[in-house]
Amino acid sequence: MITSDQLKEVINRTEALHRYLDIDAKKMEYEEEQLRTQDPDFWTDQKAAEAQMKKVKEIEKWLNGYKEVKTLTDELQLSFDFYKEEMVTEEEVDENYKKALEAIEALELKNMLRDEADQMDCVLKINSGAGGTESQDWASMLMRMYLRYAERHGYKTSIANVQDGDEAGIKSCTIDITGDFAYGYLKGENGVHRLVRVSPYNAQGKRMTSFASVFAAPLVDDTIEVKVDMSCVSWDTFRSSGAGGQNVNKVESGVRLRYQYKDPYTGEEEEILIENTETRDQPKNRENAMQHLKSILYDKELQHRNEEKAKVEAGKKKIEWGSQIRSYVFDDRRVKDHRTGYQTSDVNGVMDGEIDEFIKAYLMEFSGGE
Repeated sequence: MITSDQLKEVINRTEALHRYLDIDAKKMEYEEEQLRTQDPDFWTDQKAAEAQMKKVKEIEKWLNGYKEVKTLTDELQLSFDFYKEEMVTEEEVDENYKKALEAIEALELKNMLRDEADQMDCVLKINSGAGGTESQDWASMLMRMYLRYAERHGYKTSIANVQDGDEAGIKSCTIDITGDFAYGYLKGENGVHRLVRVSPYNAQGKRMTSFASVFAAPLVDDTIEVKVDMSCVSWDTFRSSGAGGQNVNKVESGVRLRYQYKDPYTGEEEEILIENTETRDQPKNRENAMQHLKSILYDKELQHRNEEKAKVEAGKKKIEWGSQIRSYVFDDRRVKDHRTGYQTSDVNGVMDGEIDEFIKAYLMEFSGGE
């Protein structure tokens, strides 16, 4: 049974969220933005209209999120009072406490995601490291982990491209993850993921170490302007492999985009390579590949801004993109994040997509939210 202090803490945190989110101002803003959508000429400019509808929905999500928290807090307070009169059980009060606390923590966490890109969908790319079959199998395990994470949170996923391993697993894959704050939650997954286990592919049963890298970028839509120099773009087509019926192998529906990128800040040059085999329609695959290119270019600009911010905020920890971030040690039943120090013994749960506590620990340490 919860104590009166625990109830008071829930009430105080709910009131704090009302202040942090400035709910009263958001209600007024929602009404004003909603009125704009009722203009008879609203849909004349479809792109502007879609952007306005998106803005209204974003405000509405914050209001609904707080409304849920307030409702659950009120229900908890009511059940606590009813318990004194023996109208509800201890178990019912504790269950209401659990629901209210989960809703509060979820909204507090979302409140840390204040950057423009945090609200966007996410494109996630996984590449196996050196080590052949073992690393390729590890990359496929990570792919499943993120697909299960997305499923648990009601996100939609589509596999834009996957390159199968030589014997097992995958060499690389690209996943589009669509849903509220998908990039905001997954941005901390950027980096190298290390696996230590007794390899099923090693006849001597030796302990093996494998690596795979994960790259997360915000998936841009038509409302985000990203400049692409079309003179730096070239295309190849190829026959897709894998599932999809006879048409996949007969028609060159797969596309390969090459972009000669020059960093406007450092002058460094690199080739960005994107493959897309998502559909049997080559024009659609070209469109998807171009969207992924815009996402990568947008992310590069974000990284530059983050680096500049890090120089100003020298007191904060610097996040090294691309460094080893997490170890998964199967034999010792341990998964540890090297940036935050958070670890768990529930290896099976993690590999089944239960990575919320890692994400929460990362955001608490690096997002700078209250």
